[in-house]
Amino acid sequence: MITVKKQGVYLVDGKLLDTCDIDKETAKKGTIAYGILSAHNKSKESGKLRISFDALVSHDITYVGIIQTARASGLKEFPIPYALTNCHNSLCAVGGTINEDDHVFGLSAAKKYGGIYVPANQAVIHQYARETLAGCGKMILGSDSHTRYGALGTMAIGEGGPELVKQLLKNTYDVPTPDVILVHVTGKVKKGVGPHDVAIALVKAVFKDGYVKNKILEFVGDGIGDLSVDFRNGIDVMTTETTCLSSIWQTDEKVEKYYEIHGRRQDYKQLKPLSVAYYDGLIELELDKIEPMIALPFHPSNAMTIREFKANAKEVLREIEEKAREQFPGVKLDLVSKVDQKGFLVDQAVIAGCAGGTYENLCEAGDILKGGYIGNGAFTMTAYPASTPIEGQLFKNGVAYDLLKAGVVVKPAFCGPCFGAGDVPSNNGFSIRHTTRNFPNREGSKPGNGQLSVVALMDARSIAATAKAGGYLTGADEIDYETTPRDYTFDPEIYAKRVYQGFGDPHPQENLILGPNITDWPTIPHAKKQLLARFSSVIYDPVTTTDELIPSGETSSYRSNPLKLAEFTLSRRDPEYVARCKDLSTDFSRKQLEAVLKIFGGDKENCNFGSLIYAIKPGDGSAREQAASCQRVLGGTANLCKEFATKRYRSNCINWGMLPMQYAGDLNIKPFDYLFVPDVFSLIDQAGGEVGILSEGEIKFIEVSLGTLTQEEKQILKDGCLMNYYAGLKTE
Repeated sequence: MITVKKQGVYLVDGKLLDTCDIDKETAKKGTIAYGILSAHNKSKESGKLRISFDALVSHDITYVGIIQTARASGLKEFPIPYALTNCHNSLCAVGGTINEDDHVFGLSAAKKYGGIYVPANQAVIHQYARETLAGCGKMILGSDSHTRYGALGTMAIGEGGPELVKQLLKNTYDVPTPDVILVHVTGKVKKGVGPHDVAIALVKAVFKDGYVKNKILEFVGDGIGDLSVDFRNGIDVMTTETTCLSSIWQTDEKVEKYYEIHGRRQDYKQLKPLSVAYYDGLIELELDKIEPMIALPFHPSNAMTIREFKANAKEVLREIEEKAREQFPGVKLDLVSKVDQKGFLVDQAVIAGCAGGTYENLCEAGDILKGGYIGNGAFTMTAYPASTPIEGQLFKNGVAYDLLKAGVVVKPAFCGPCFGAGDVPSNNGFSIRHTTRNFPNREGSKPGNGQLSVVALMDARSIAATAKAGGYLTGADEIDYETTPRDYTFDPEIYAKRVYQGFGDPHPQENLILGPNITDWPTIPHAKKQLLARFSSVIYDPVTTTDELIPSGETSSYRSNPLKLAEFTLSRRDPEYVARCKDLSTDFSRKQLEAVLKIFGGDKENCNFGSLIYAIKPGDGSAREQAASCQRVLGGTANLCKEFATKRYRSNCINWGMLPMQYAGDLNIKPFDYLFVPDVFSLIDQAGGEVGILSEGEIKFIEVSLGTLTQEEKQILKDGCLMNYYAGLKTE
């Protein structure tokens, strides 16, 4: 059971108290988070942080753009360890040579600038970081939203690529001092309950009302001691889905043993709150009351216990079908027919990635399936160990063989099933996955082409129980099974023989190897005094994910070509968006824009023309900067919304020079309506002001907010994007 208390609380010698003799501001310094943030903070201004990180991580969907941006901004060498992993666009069947071309570029960049290069299928990004980069008290920034290593005592944050560019250029990550929420962990998990069950329950409890948005989750309590480090990692990585900024856990001898096993005993130190600590809120997590969970389409927070689902399967499935009809008109989803006298028959099972592919998850799945088999019908199951060291140990101890004998296909480390580039189900297929997300099309289907399949998230244990039942949905607490204790031995030679370790040894004479799909960013215009933008997409969904803004899956092959990738923008949510943006460049539209500008009394010589998107709450999900940069490449100048779903998407908009406008009121906007900003520079300087909207021949003026902006962010918006900002610094 999870209880959320939205008021501050003291933790005094391990006990929760409402009041204390020590004042709140002093007691706030007693949290683990405060100590780590303070050690990395370069700011002397109260309430504002300027963070320098200890290491950076990126994968092959993001690192090309990051390095190209940093190179254009004056990069000479990587100032801190920077790991380039190749775990996302590893499918060479899409786009010809361009996937491997990115990898060749990555290795050449690691050599030139002094980086760490992890070849394809060696490890998924976050497992490699856990095994080699994390350390107690450290901070890591990654260009992937699931950059979370809090269980290892590392405060990690996932952001868009431009924030990594700032670190590569020795600048800081600027953010208001976040609130810290105590996650007080008690009890002991029941047999059959795994980390994904706990994580899904946590996401369900806090996501919908945004309670922990942009805050730090600090895990403390007696219940942590009974959890293995793998179990803690499995919960921790899913904190991203709560929309918190980062996470941190108390550490103990189990974490110390983890570092010792990985040959890095020196990276351990005990982390715990001081004797008195004040937290801005409290989440009570009672492990003994957690049951096996299922997160149903189309979000990790759409969750219930497997027991509840099975008792009401047809009703719940009808609701999912209705949601699909609303979001994808004309595409039929039939799930109710999968229910028969035996139960609910799913089509596919996958255990993969940074959440699912851990050693203990796969070992326990192997224990459940040992002596059984998945059957030789339509149901399939695949397992992806998260790294080659884990894979090697699974083959050494026989677990991989047990999985193979049960009919499970064991594949190398790859993130594809998590974002729609691997194991795409059949049309109308229902896949259960121990991965991080189940957004629409996250499994790779294309509703625009009449295809639709769906994903539900479950823990590896219940997935294995379901597989053993021939695909009939089964919680791991419904079966009897024995677990075999298996120690883990990390073999460093596996990485030593394949991973390029170049940090501290740059070779500036090396040339970057640029495949034909790797292109520089197009010229981005600087801001002018006025802006007239046409709405190219209007989305009234409660939340718009980054996967909808720029689809995941096969599009990852084109991440290194800004113009080509931009062709996919909103393709699965608003297929007309790209055409509407391109139409703005025609002579006819130009004359229309100039005519509208006259209505507002604008000056075309001092006005930029472009497009913008209106959405209620955009940016939930991935940290991929392309969700913003693709709009910018197509002439996007702003986002207008009620609120941004995540800080990282808002930061991406700012770093790509798009005004992050927020208006809390209701608007009746349609595509081809217009927004006019009479004084862009004043709007930026004041972080808000009056803008005009032209709709159905009538002008309405509203007051918009740009939220909190640092001086640097204001200048980036004026310069048009981060690259222009750095180019300006070089010429001064």
